[in-house]
Amino acid sequence: MSENNLLSSIFRKEVLAMSAYKVADATGLIKLDAMENPYGWPEDIKANWLETLKDCPLNRYPDPEARHLTATIKRLNQIPEQFDVLLGNGSDEIIQLLLMALPSNACVLAPDPGFVMYKQLSLCLGLTYHGIPLLAGSFDLDLPAMLEAIEQHQPSVIFLAYPNNPTGNLFSEASIREIIKAAKGLVIIDEAYAPFADASFIDSLGQYDNLLVMRTVSKLGLAGLRLGYIAGKPDIIEQLHKIRLPYNINSLTQISADFALSNKALFDQQTQNICAERSIVFNRLNALNGITAYPSAANFILFKTPENRANEIFASIKQQGVLIKNLSAQGGLLADCLRVTVGKPEENTAFLTALTRSLVTP
Repeated sequence: MSENNLLSSIFRKEVLAMSAYKVADATGLIKLDAMENPYGWPEDIKANWLETLKDCPLNRYPDPEARHLTATIKRLNQIPEQFDVLLGNGSDEIIQLLLMALPSNACVLAPDPGFVMYKQLSLCLGLTYHGIPLLAGSFDLDLPAMLEAIEQHQPSVIFLAYPNNPTGNLFSEASIREIIKAAKGLVIIDEAYAPFADASFIDSLGQYDNLLVMRTVSKLGLAGLRLGYIAGKPDIIEQLHKIRLPYNINSLTQISADFALSNKALFDQQTQNICAERSIVFNRLNALNGITAYPSAANFILFKTPENRANEIFASIKQQGVLIKNLSAQGGLLADCLRVTVGKPEENTAFLTALTRSLVTP
């Protein structure tokens, strides 16, 4: 049997047709492509953290339900006691768990453009995925189109990133509430960028039986820990626990995340710094001839380049030592678009200098 025949006889056609998620090599570059918090920890905080890890029993399995960390997350996020929280190895695992629990003929719906893993994991699991285009210009939800798609496809799960990735904007709250009320299935509000946006649906959990709110500590400054969580009614969370792999949150992550979240003041200050820099970068981008930056409630900014120049500008910026994200190949509303993470002041200056140089026609 040839290798191709072997693969086709073993793997689902959906998997064979997919491409793996690619992560760009940032070696030697200023890394502004992945929405990471650019700030580290002060030396005294690091020392205290290492002290907490000293007695971690690595010879034992971790607490399978991460009870202490879960309690910390519920307290700091003011999640009402009557709701349960499930932790995942990053939000990606939680998305995967949600989709794995669906029947094979289930439909998943999300705005387009949106977070790529909604579609990636849906297709990987052989589910039907529908991306509903956002409104041009504002990137807001096309409510009539969303409601029509809900009526037509009866999705089991709807994902709404709030703020949205990669556009950075907050969708209309009124539109989201209309979608939740119209949906027969679950609606997941993905608040990955909540630290940078003064908006959340956590307080609305009790208003809708089908609402869940998902967050992550990655954008807060703990991307290396790979920790996400989702809050919702206990009967829904119970189903996800059934298919969650045991011990999915390792001991080092449990201890480190609990320690970090107990130092909330540090992250609050870093978040304020990032939001202040976001305003500066946004204004400087829009001052450049041929560049249109879009308002953002996240820690990144989407911007449009002159027509058909995105690839060239991206390459030029990279050649000057700064890595951002090229979204132009996705086409549609993202044609000619690049996305930059808000970094430290000196990193943002390096990016803006490189972009300015790249705009000069050779």
